[in-house]
Amino acid sequence: MSNESEIPKEGKYIYGIIRHTGPIEFGPIGIGKRADQVYGICHKGITAIVSNSPIIIYEARRVNMIAHEKVLEEIMKLFTVLPVRFSTISEHDDDKGILKILEQDYKKFDDLLTKMDGKKELGLKILAHEAPIYENIVEKYDEIRTLRGKLMGLPVDKTHYQRMKIGEMVAEALKKEIENYKNDILAVLKPLAEDVKVNDNYGEMMVLNAAFLIKNSIEPDFDKAVIELDEKLGSLMTFKYVGTLPPYNFVNLVINTKGL
Repeated sequence: MSNESEIPKEGKYIYGIIRHTGPIEFGPIGIGKRADQVYGICHKGITAIVSNSPIIIYEARRVNMIAHEKVLEEIMKLFTVLPVRFSTISEHDDDKGILKILEQDYKKFDDLLTKMDGKKELGLKILAHEAPIYENIVEKYDEIRTLRGKLMGLPVDKTHYQRMKIGEMVAEALKKEIENYKNDILAVLKPLAEDVKVNDNYGEMMVLNAAFLIKNSIEPDFDKAVIELDEKLGSLMTFKYVGTLPPYNFVNLVINTKGL
């Protein structure tokens, strides 16, 4: 029989780590098509949340990512969770491999759980509206406005260089304005957060792509600050505010399952 036709061995897919003692189950919501039971394996008050799974590399496709995230969201309803990297699978078909991981990395898990206790990740993406932001630039920058005014009504073919020059000036002004808005917004929100991760923007119209680690007790204040910024800047940009998320941006938990 060829390798391709062999049935993969069974292992344990690891979703996250929580602080809990004793048995716990989250229902038949495991990754893949089999609806495996998601449950906890405990060692000295720290529990790995797992399900049975074939030992395969799960493709980072939407259906798989959503299944992984859905489990973490269910866990988060009750616990602070350390999210484990997508497609982490112990190659043991019983609990022994997971218990070895918990024993080996106990201090790391314990420290991280203490650090993340009572906190959550909130995501904020802000995208500028093209027409109003450009109009705002023309109003604000005298040189651009004056040059544009001089070209009004003149033939396009005879003002090619000047129009290119305006385009370059507007692009430079846009970059500057986006950076200013980003800094102003962060100046309001950073003091409310325990930690902030500013991720790369995609596209020139993106003002901010950030994750905020927030104490649960501060969340209403943070919500209020985001709403007030949205009310102030909503004519120029769209705010996409997402929460509650597992702390993906603040916990990069890579577990070595080899040889355990």
